[in-house]
Amino acid sequence: MKLTETHQTALQDILTWRRDMRHFRPDPLPEAELDHLRAAMDCTPSVGNARPWRVLQVRDPGLRARVRADFERCNGAAAKTYDDRDRAEYLRLKLAGLDQAPEHLAIFTETAPDEGRGLGRRTMPQTLEHSTAMAIHALWLMARARNIGVGMLSIIDPEAMCRLFGVPDTWRFTAYLCVGYPEFDDDTPLLHRKGWQRNKSTRWVIR
Repeated sequence: MKLTETHQTALQDILTWRRDMRHFRPDPLPEAELDHLRAAMDCTPSVGNARPWRVLQVRDPGLRARVRADFERCNGAAAKTYDDRDRAEYLRLKLAGLDQAPEHLAIFTETAPDEGRGLGRRTMPQTLEHSTAMAIHALWLMARARNIGVGMLSIIDPEAMCRLFGVPDTWRFTAYLCVGYPEFDDDTPLLHRKGWQRNKSTRWVIR
């Protein structure tokens, strides 16, 4: 299929207006919308076609509460690494949408999948985690195209998440996503709005 300028423009718009969301409405997402997000991950390339991503849909209130407790612990420790001025600024940032987002996804990478039979990853086993990252990005772009917000929670202990969810020893924690309809339509990135840091253009260096 030869893609047209219409496709190119639509993709550029989605890439431009993708956001890391922190403010959600609590409205549940219809199952049909979740199906679109799953299908987007199915379209993701992966090393050797290993498909190493493993997704847990976290709906148990007890598990969610323990994730939030770990975030609070890690966030408090992170705040202490800043000086007084930056610490106050840091603590004013809203860094998680755990309490409002109707869907939580804990995403892991299977580091020893049978699929793919080792193709393409002998010298770079980290390409399995790269593959999972691409699957997350595919989900994120599809979510944005359907006016659904996604927020990645990175202030969290990966080993604690593995213990909490009782996953196999070969699974490595990759990401915890909050997913739901945005609370408002302001597309200005949070860190821009709060003056933390603006985007820098990507540089390609010729060698």
